[in-house]
This record gives sequence, structure tokens and C-alpha cells, in this order.
Amino acid sequence: MRSLNSKSNLKYFDGVHILSQLSKLSNYEFGSENFVSKACEPYPYEDSVANGGIDIYKGTGFCEILGQITGEGAGPFTIVPHWRCNGTDDFCSKLGPFVSDKEIKATDGSFKGVELSMQNVKCEQMPAQGNVSSARVAAVFRAVPPVENQYVMAMRSGPSNMTVAAEGIWKSSSGQLCMVGCLGLVDTDGSSCNSRVCLYIPMSFSIKQRSIIIGSFSSTSKINASYFPLSFEKLVRPTELWNYFRNSRPYYSYSKIEKAAIILEKNQPFSFQAVFKKSLLQFPKLEDTEAYITSLSLLAEDLTLHTSAFPDPFSGSQPTRTDFQMEILSLGPLFGRYWSSHNISSADGETPYHGLYDLHVGKMYLVGCRDVRASWNILFDSMDLEAGLDCLIEVVVSYPPTTSRWLVNPTARISISSQRNGDDPLHFSTVRLQTLPIMYRRQREDILSRRGVEGILRILTLSFAIACILSQLFYIKQDADSVPFISLVMLGVQALGYSLPLITGAEALFKRMSSESYETSSYDLEKNQWVHVIDYTVKLLVMVSFLLTLRLCQKVWKSRISFKTSRKPFRMEKYIDSAGNSRTLQEWETELEEYVGLVQDFFLLPQVIGNIMWQIDCKPLKELYFMGITFVRLLPHVYDYIRAPIPNPYFADEYEFVNPNVDFYSKFGDIAIPSTAILLAVAVYIQQRWNYEKLSQSLTVGQRRLLPMSSRMYQRLPSKSSEAELVSGVNGDAVLDSEHDNEE
Repeated sequence: MRSLNSKSNLKYFDGVHILSQLSKLSNYEFGSENFVSKACEPYPYEDSVANGGIDIYKGTGFCEILGQITGEGAGPFTIVPHWRCNGTDDFCSKLGPFVSDKEIKATDGSFKGVELSMQNVKCEQMPAQGNVSSARVAAVFRAVPPVENQYVMAMRSGPSNMTVAAEGIWKSSSGQLCMVGCLGLVDTDGSSCNSRVCLYIPMSFSIKQRSIIIGSFSSTSKINASYFPLSFEKLVRPTELWNYFRNSRPYYSYSKIEKAAIILEKNQPFSFQAVFKKSLLQFPKLEDTEAYITSLSLLAEDLTLHTSAFPDPFSGSQPTRTDFQMEILSLGPLFGRYWSSHNISSADGETPYHGLYDLHVGKMYLVGCRDVRASWNILFDSMDLEAGLDCLIEVVVSYPPTTSRWLVNPTARISISSQRNGDDPLHFSTVRLQTLPIMYRRQREDILSRRGVEGILRILTLSFAIACILSQLFYIKQDADSVPFISLVMLGVQALGYSLPLITGAEALFKRMSSESYETSSYDLEKNQWVHVIDYTVKLLVMVSFLLTLRLCQKVWKSRISFKTSRKPFRMEKYIDSAGNSRTLQEWETELEEYVGLVQDFFLLPQVIGNIMWQIDCKPLKELYFMGITFVRLLPHVYDYIRAPIPNPYFADEYEFVNPNVDFYSKFGDIAIPSTAILLAVAVYIQQRWNYEKLSQSLTVGQRRLLPMSSRMYQRLPSKSSEAELVSGVNGDAVLDSEHDNEE
């Protein structure tokens, strides 16, 4: 696109070229054999990897593995710093064949934050010739500067000075993929095709070789190369090995065992703490009931850490949080995770493994290799680097015990220290971290089983609650005169507590325990049919409890309406209303709505207040009802108090309403709330056992009464009333008003 205005016009702009590559679904025609031969003959090209002693993949599924490694969502490659470059600053700071911008040049050859994506990969398996299989491959390499968003860059398709289009051939005889690389827009003459790309899929891994794919860019010019060879890699994860090597056998070579033994001896002096740990505590270990290789895989899962960590000891009120990850790549003869015998790297898979993890004290002693991101000249001057890595690092990881977690802090502690001198530019201060509480596999399984146990307890408690409500319904048929003295606020609180789970899907009981489960655990539970049955049963019982409570409310309400003009106590309630007591109850009800769960535990409080105001001389509540419901409300607190403490490692302080250390979710709340609920039940029992006058006399201290004297206005009428008293209407209201005036 060009401007039609003259250059002197303010609307003039320079020519703009808009370019885009073809989509992934387009057909690619291989036809650059002359360019490929220029870069790759004689094949294979002799580079550092070909002569580096690394076993390379030479199977028949190269295209499949390459597609999985470079497919959508696979992530970019990492650029390796120029740790062996010895030249000018401009030469050693250049990003291979790519045109470096100021952000890349600022890394000074360390290429920190620079990434490389491999796009539009076309891999075509060729017919085998004898025992040798081959494939033709085409791709586009795009460099991503540190300040760019890698996901946005990955969606770009246009060629530029940050892209290299490549095409080449792979053969199983050497396992090398050799391609010619062309910078930016490629013309028919291939004038920009002066780079060579070599790529490998390793089969052997070690502390210095942790990449699932390694490669390099180099200049095809035999003299006066324009840039230093640029290496790239992609680190492997243990869980990915099964995807890549289904029919192959990768393995891991240990090379730092002797140095790790020195770290173990240095960090294992005799102490009473170590004796205590060995004698009383248990730490992650091999399972005796499982096959050996399976036990190794389960132990590797327990030793893997993905958690947040803080400086140890904490400094300041709000310590800085760090995301800490430690993947167990290899454990003894196990490499990756167990899925078949291909994981075993040694022939003698049943040989007992005595590694540098001490299962008696739960400590792991490691030699660490750090990916140093310093300038190229510092790296070149550091003559003790191994494959560009600083391996003079000691790592000690202390795991929490699997048992007796209430005696010891269930967190892991990590110490990372440098063995270099303090004046060495690669030296760093010792780092000590403490993680959030660790959750082992067995404890995660306990959470799953706990959900089932809690479901059964919910069914039992709800069934018992239904029986208590039914007993109250049968009881009010026998003693109809006491029905108006049942608190509607008390019943409303219970009805509200039963209705919320039906509306929101929350649990009716054991809500706090369910809130501590993992999302992943909930996902696993959803797959179990028996959990579905328990959940549906709980919902059905909650519905029955809700309907029965509404039925009880209805009977109390009707009883009050029918007694409104014929019974003096409810004339008294109107007097109380005019005195302003109903406003206090309304404010109290508002508080109940805000803390429904807590108020359900104190559901008898409205009844206690009503009994005092009404000065009752009857038994409106059956003992089985209010004592049984109290027991149902106390059971979650008792269960929560005595159950084994399993902390949630993803718990954060900002989640105020599920913090087990504050408010009524604390252990103190598990004692205080049941104690208060029991006192309320005892109060109701005493109020119904004694009449108001006897209770008032009992609560007299000296000449002072804690309760007001009884009044004729609060006394119940005899159960056998005259016909005139039972007549409703204007005349009845007039009689009651007259009596009310006389009393005043």
C-alpha cells in the first residue's frame, strides 16, 4: 500500500507491505532440495550434539512426536545463553540469524526472557528404504522478545526479521533433522537462506540434559560466520513422557550421586531431634503393599512440590510469597511416572533403591544445576560451568511427616545454597523457604473418603431431625393450648436454614468441612455414582425437613389467629408491640439472616426470650424435639473438633469466612457454640419444668429479682373457658379492651 500524495504533503506515508503466511490446513509443497543440500550435505551435519554423547530418537514415529512437542498449547522453546562464545560483544550478543531489537541486545548474550516458537510445522513421513526411515519437515521459527506477549506472537503469521522459514529432512540413521533456514521474506533465489537448523529428540536424560527437544541455528558460511551458533531447547516434564514415548524407552543417567552423598554427610549430624523423628514420626516412603515400580511412582508423587513458599524465617508482617515447584523427574530406576515397564531405566527393576532421600527423617539431599542468565563474557570467564549450567549448588528439602501432624508443622522447608566463593559473580546468598502446609496422596484420599462419611452422617442426622419434627407435630395435637407459645422466629430460622441448601445447592450440615475440599477432589467425587446417591438423598431429606417445619409454622400461626380474640396472652403480645419490644425482635431477626448457620445453632434463643415475655406455665415444646434438634446442630462441631486435622495447602488469609483460625470457624468456636446451645436447651427445659413464679423466686438474689414479678395479664386462661370468652367479634374485643383498661 502506497500513498498517492506527494512527499511534501502531510498526508503522505511510506510504502506499507502486508504479508501473511498460509494457514495450517493449506497444502505445503516440498521442493527446496537444492537449498537443503547446500546446508546439510554431507548428512548428518557434525555439530556439538552429534558428538556430545546424547542418545537420539531413531524410531519410526518422528512426525508424531514432533507434532506433540510443537502442537497447539505445547509452549515455546527456551534460548540457551552464549556461554561458549569468545568474540566481540556485537558478535556474541546477536540472536543467531534474527535481527535483534534493543530489548534483545540489552540481555547481552544471556537472552533472558527471549523465547522461540515453532509454527506451521509440516512433517511428511517418507517410505522406508531398507531399515532407514525418513521424513520431510517444514516449519517457521519465530523469535519472541522479552517484552512481547508470547501468545499474541504465536498467532502472528507474517514473515519478518524475527522469523526464519525452514525446510529439511530427518533420517532414522542419525536421528538428526537438518533444515535450511531463510530469514524473513524468501525470494526465488534464496538469497536469505544462509542458516542451518539442526534439531534432535533426545532419549537420554541427565542433570545437564533435561530437554525433550534440542536444536541450534548456525551459519552456512564456512568462513566469516555472521553470528555465533544459537542453541534452543524445551525442558521435559515427567507427566509428558508418556505422550511422547509410547513405544520407546527413555532413561536417566545419574552423575552427581557422590557429591550428593557429601551433602548428606554434612547435613546429618547426630541430634536428639533426628532420633525423635526416626522413632516417632513417619515420612513419605515406599508402599509395602504395592509393586516396587508402582511404589516408586507413588513416592515420586508425594515428593513433588507445587505450592507457595515464604522466606524462612518470616521477615515482616506480610512476607513475600513465592511459587515453588519441584518435579521428581527420576527416582531410583523410575524415570517419569509409572505406566509400563518402559519407565525402568535399569534391567534389575526389583533391586531395592537406597537413594539420597532419607525416608527416616524425610529429607532429600540434591546437587542443583542452575540455568545462569548472565552476560556472555561472565559465562565465558566461568570455566567451571557444565553445559552452561552452574552445578555448584546444594539443595536440602525437609518434608513434613505423614502422621502426627498435630505435633509438627506440616510444611516443607527448602534450603538452596551456593558452593562458590563470595567474590564469584555467580555466587548467591543462601535461600531458605518454608511452604504452605503440604497435602500428601493419602491425605487427599482421606478427603475423598471423608466426603462419603460426611454424606452418611448428613443422612443420619437429617433423618433424626425429621423424627424430632414429627414428634413435635404429634405432640401439639395432644396439647393444643400450648401451641401459641411456640416461637415463630425459632421455626422461621430452621425453615430458612433448610431452604438455603435447596436454593443455593450448599450443604445443610457439615458445610465447613465441605468448604475445605479441593476443586479437583470434588471433580473426582462427581464421577462416583454412590456419591450422587448420597447427595440426592440428602437433598430429599432437606426438602422433607423444610416442608415439615413449614407445617409446624402453619399450625402455630393458625393457633395464634384462632386465639387472638379469645386468649389474653395474645392481647398481651399486642401490648408488647406497642411497648416497642417487637422492634427489638425484628432487629434480632435481621442479625439471624446475616448469620444463618450460626443462628441455626442458637435456634432456641427466640423460644427462651418468648418464654420469659409470655411467662409460660406450660410445655410448648416436646423434650425430644428441642433436645434432638440441638443434638443435630452440635454434631458438626463435635465432628469438626475431633477429626484429624488436614489443612488445605491452597488456603489463603484473604478468605475471611473460611479461615479456621478466626470467628466461629475456629476450634474455640467448636467449643463455645455447642456450650451455648446446650445452655439454651437447659434453659428451655427449666422454663417448661417450672412455672414462671417458681423460676422468678429461684432467680432472686437478696431483695433483687432477676425476672419481673408475674402479672395477671401474663396468666393463661383455664383450659375450659366459658362460651362467652370463646365468642369472636366486636363484643369480645370490647370486653378485652375494657379489661385491659382496668388493668392499666
